[in-house]
Amino acid sequence: MNIDFTKASFRDFENIPGLDAIARAEVFYDFLGFMKNSGHMNYRLVNQSGCGPEMDVLTPQSGGSPGRYVSFVSNDYLGFTQHPLVKKAVIGAIENYGTGAGASPLIGGHFSFHQQLEEKIAAFFGRSTDSAVIYTTGYTANSASLQSLLLKEDIAIVDTAVHASVYEGCLLTNRKSFLHNDIESLERILKDAQSRYRTKMVIIDGVYSQDGDIAPLDKIRELTRRYGAYLMVDDAHGIGVLGKTGRGAMELYGIMDQVDFITGTFSKTFAGLGGYVIAPPKVAAFLKFQSRQHIFSATSTPAVAGVIKAIELIDQEPHWRAKLAENIAYFKNGLISLGMDVGSTQSAIIPVKIGNPHKTSDTGTMLLKAGIYTNPILYPAVAKKNARIRMSLMATHTREHLDKALNAFEDIDKVLKISIN
Repeated sequence: MNIDFTKASFRDFENIPGLDAIARAEVFYDFLGFMKNSGHMNYRLVNQSGCGPEMDVLTPQSGGSPGRYVSFVSNDYLGFTQHPLVKKAVIGAIENYGTGAGASPLIGGHFSFHQQLEEKIAAFFGRSTDSAVIYTTGYTANSASLQSLLLKEDIAIVDTAVHASVYEGCLLTNRKSFLHNDIESLERILKDAQSRYRTKMVIIDGVYSQDGDIAPLDKIRELTRRYGAYLMVDDAHGIGVLGKTGRGAMELYGIMDQVDFITGTFSKTFAGLGGYVIAPPKVAAFLKFQSRQHIFSATSTPAVAGVIKAIELIDQEPHWRAKLAENIAYFKNGLISLGMDVGSTQSAIIPVKIGNPHKTSDTGTMLLKAGIYTNPILYPAVAKKNARIRMSLMATHTREHLDKALNAFEDIDKVLKISIN
C-alpha cells in the first residue's frame, strides 16, 4: 500500500493493511525521514536546559549545537519547576529516602511522603484527607480509575475533546460522545441512557488542552444531577491558573463541592510527575485495592516532595498566578491585534489556528528560525481543518519574550498569510 507522504498524518500508519508490525514501522520511519528533510520535524527535539520561558534546544535550525529559544511548549504554568523551594524539597526528600520507592503501594511502596501528598491534594480541593488516590502519571489516573469504575453494564458519556487517557479508560465500558461543550447534545444522550445503564458517568475537562476553552460546568453539573449521572472533571490545565485561589474551572463556576470525581496531573502547575483522583472516601479506598495500574505499578519517587511544596505555594505566593493572568491577557490581545485566530481560549493555552497543515508546519519551522519554540498541532490531535500552533504561557515569561513571539508571527504572516484579516 502506497501512502502519499505529502498528505499523510501519524494516524495513517497505525494500521496499514497487509503489513505486519515491523513493516509498518519501516514505512513510518521513511515518513519521519520525509518530515525531517522537508523541515517539519518539530517533534522530540532534545532540550538541554530545564523547562522555562527560555530553553536550550537542539533543532534542525541550530546546526548541531543547542540554540537558545523563547519557549511556549511547557505546561509549567507558574514556573514552579525552577522554584528554589520546590527544588529544595526534592533534594531533601532524595537525601532522606533515596531515588525510588522500590515497590507498588500495596506491597511496601507506600511511604510517608505518599501519604502526605494524598492528604495535601485532598485538602487542596476541600475534601477529607482519605479522599485521594495518587498515580505515577496523570494519564493513568484517568485510564486506571475509569477501567475500575465503569464496566460492561455502565456507560461513560464524554465530551469529544477529552484527553486520550479518558478514551483509554473507557475501553471496558460503553461510551457515547457528545459534541464539544454542547449542552443539548449531552442532554439527548443522558435522556437515552437514563434507564439503560447501571452507572452513568459524564466525563469532561475543566480546561481543554488544545483550544484552551472552559467547559460550561454549571450547566453540565445540573444535567448530571437531573438524569442521575455522576460527574468527573479533569482540570489538569485549569488548576493554578483559574479561580480566585487557583482551584481551577470548578472554583470559577462555584461547584468545587459538587463534582463527584476530580482528576488531574502533578506534571503541570504542580511541577512534578504523577496524577490524582479525588473521590468519595469509600470509592478512593476501592481504587487503592482494585485499580490495576495503581496496585501493579511501582509508586512515585521521593521527588514528589516537590509537588507537596508546589501545592503549598499556590496559596503562599499568589503573585505568580496574577503575573500569569497579565501575560495571558497581553499575549492574547497582541495576537488578536495581528489578526490571528486564537479561537475561544480562556486560559494559559493559546492556539493560533491556521487550518492548512502544511502551512502550519511551515509556520512552526519559521518560528524556530526566529528563536521561538512552539508546538505545531496537526491531525489526529485536532481535526484536519483545525491545525494550529499551540502555545502555553508561563508566569515567568517577560514582556520581551512575548513581544519577540508577536513580532515573529507578524513577520511570518507577511510571507504565509496566516492571519484571518
